[in-house]
Amino acid sequence: MRLRPLVALAALVVAGTVLAGCGAGTSEPPTASGCDANPSLEPGMSIPLAVTVDGAARGYTVHVPATMTAQTPTPLILAFAGYRMPPGQLEQLSGLDGSGAIVVYPQAASTAAGVGWQGAPYSSGEDDVAFTTALLDDVESRLCIDPKRVFAAGISNGGGFVSLLSCALPERIAAFAVVSGAIYPATNPPCASGSPVPVIEFHGTADDVIPYDGGIRHDATVAPVSLWLSRVATRNGCAADPRSESVATGVERQTWTGCHDRGALVHYRIDGGGHVWPGAAGSGETAISATTLIETFFTAHPLP
Repeated sequence: MRLRPLVALAALVVAGTVLAGCGAGTSEPPTASGCDANPSLEPGMSIPLAVTVDGAARGYTVHVPATMTAQTPTPLILAFAGYRMPPGQLEQLSGLDGSGAIVVYPQAASTAAGVGWQGAPYSSGEDDVAFTTALLDDVESRLCIDPKRVFAAGISNGGGFVSLLSCALPERIAAFAVVSGAIYPATNPPCASGSPVPVIEFHGTADDVIPYDGGIRHDATVAPVSLWLSRVATRNGCAADPRSESVATGVERQTWTGCHDRGALVHYRIDGGGHVWPGAAGSGETAISATTLIETFFTAHPLP
């Protein structure tokens, strides 16, 4: 699967579905300021950059697809690594660089308070939502981004932060992917209010880091996956009970129906799966590719 800019959307059931098609329609999407600038970043490269937030430099790496052209609005994926995971590790693990989208790998802050993304008991204490907003502004000033096709994905602590972003920036980010997400209700509570959003989630039943049925980590309660999903379903106005089907050996897909507006919710329950990015090298035998499914889901859910 490749995520290409401005290509007609093929049927999602066909292998090779591309994200780029989700922007096609009768009206042109708004364009970022970078579409009018001379590109300063070379296609086909991963480049370390930084943006200043509250007087401090925050780092990120941006991968520019080799196929990108200067004035063609291109999808953007924000990819948030887990607790103490270098962004480069997620870049290698996920394979998102092959999507055809611009992919940004932000660096979590490290302070005396802790190391990790906002919403976890061990987080740095920095305002990572403000960082994400500043980062998006910075990238959109440098490159030709399609603002209707900005997406966020994350694993573990990064997945927990993606959940938080779905509450904080639903007007800026079109769809959200959570992989083995670490959701701590005390520091990452459900949205007090918010518009429905598209969410796809993956979790293994044998995850011994963030247990599927919840537990205690870092002296804090981790939410059961079922509880978090029910809260997202409620926010999205979906039916209470999902439609379940086996999609591969040991993999159950749960799809919520009747969701309001642009809301959508899909969960992949992986029997015996660990704390991994399904389908990645070294993640054990997995019958699905989280990356491929995330790309397909993002393709189907641009901002209106």
